[in-house]
Amino acid sequence: MDAFIKMDRKSGLVWRRQFLAGMSAAAALALLPRHSEAVDTLPATKQLGVALVGLGSYSTEHLGPALRMTKYCRLTGVVTGSQTKGQVWANSYGFSSRNIFSYDTMARIAGNPDIDVVYVVTPNGLHARHCIAAAKAGKHVICEKPMATSVAECDAIIAACRSAGVGLSVGYRLHFEPHHLEFARLAREQSFGPFMQMTGANGFRMGSPEAASSAWRVNKKLSGGGALMDMGVYVVQAACMTKAEACPVAVTARLGPVTRPALFSEVEGSVQWTMEFADAAVAKCVASYDQTVGHFRAEAARGWAELGQPFGYAEPTLTTSQGPVVFPEMNEQVAQLDGIADCLIRGSRSPAPGEMGRRDVAIMQAIYAAATSGKRMVVNT
Repeated sequence: MDAFIKMDRKSGLVWRRQFLAGMSAAAALALLPRHSEAVDTLPATKQLGVALVGLGSYSTEHLGPALRMTKYCRLTGVVTGSQTKGQVWANSYGFSSRNIFSYDTMARIAGNPDIDVVYVVTPNGLHARHCIAAAKAGKHVICEKPMATSVAECDAIIAACRSAGVGLSVGYRLHFEPHHLEFARLAREQSFGPFMQMTGANGFRMGSPEAASSAWRVNKKLSGGGALMDMGVYVVQAACMTKAEACPVAVTARLGPVTRPALFSEVEGSVQWTMEFADAAVAKCVASYDQTVGHFRAEAARGWAELGQPFGYAEPTLTTSQGPVVFPEMNEQVAQLDGIADCLIRGSRSPAPGEMGRRDVAIMQAIYAAATSGKRMVVNT
C-alpha cells in the first residue's frame, strides 16, 4: 500500500492517487485482506437477500437505509415482534409479506429462497438464540456486536454455523472503513515500529432510563453489561487491531462510581482498564455512559498514529506523525454489508469472523473479573 501514499510537502497532507477520489463504499473492498478459510461459494451474479432480525434504531436509521445503496445485497425480509411494523418495512423496501417473520417463526426462513443472510440486531442477550436459529435455517449469519454475553454463547453460535456450513461475521463495521484499515496496515507493517503505548476512550452520556434506546442497555439480562459491552468493545477492538489482532495476555480494571443509581443499578456506567500484550505493549482504555468521548492513539519508537471520533457514525479522522491521512467520505454500513456479501460470494472468510467476536467477549469477561476482584486477570481464549 505504500506505493499509493504520497506526502504534500507544503501542506503535510497525505493523499491517495487520484482514482481513489471517486471511491465508492464497495470499492473500499480492495483495501481488505483476503482470508483463506472458505465457505460455500455463491453465484457471482447473485445479489444476496438479507433479513434483519430486530427493527430498532440501528436497523431503522442505518442498516435499512444502507441496504438501499448496497451493490451485492438487498433487504428481502425482516424478523420482528410486530406484524404491523413488518408490513411497513415490506411496503417501504418492496419485499413480499411472506418474508415477514416473528421471533417464534424464524425456523420458517429455511424454506425461503429470497433470504441468504440473516443479520441479528437484537439486544446482546438474545444474539445466541437468534444466530443459532438463523444457522439452523441454513442462512449465513451476521451478528451485531458484541457477539454475545459470554464465551459459552459465542462457542454455541460458532458451532451452529459450522455444523450448518454457513458463514459467520460479527457486525464490526470499522473493519471495512478506510481510516481504520490504514491504521491496521501501519500496525501490521510496523511502519513506525511496533506500537507500544495506546490510549483510547469511547462513550456518550446516556439519557432517561425510560428511553427505548436506553432501557435494554441498562438491563443486565439483555445487555450482559453496561458501558464496557456497548462502548468498550470498540476500544478493545482498536487495541487488538493496533497489535495486528493479537489478544492481550492480561488485564487490570476498575469500575467508575455510580453517578446515577436510577440508570446504573444493574450495569456499570463507566469502567477503566489496562490491556497488557505479550510484547509488553500496554493499552489504557475507558468506556462510559456518563460522558461523550471518542479517541484512540498509538505510539511507537519512530512515530505515532491517532484516530479522531473513531467509533461513532461521523466520518473518522486519521493523523500520524507524518501528517493527516485523508480518504473520501463513505457510508460505513454500506461498505460492511457489501464487504461481507463479497466474501460470501467469493467463498472467502470474513475480516470480522466469529472467532474475533469470541476473543473480544473473552477479553471483556476478563475485564469484568479484574474490576470485581481488584486483581490482574489473565485473558483465557
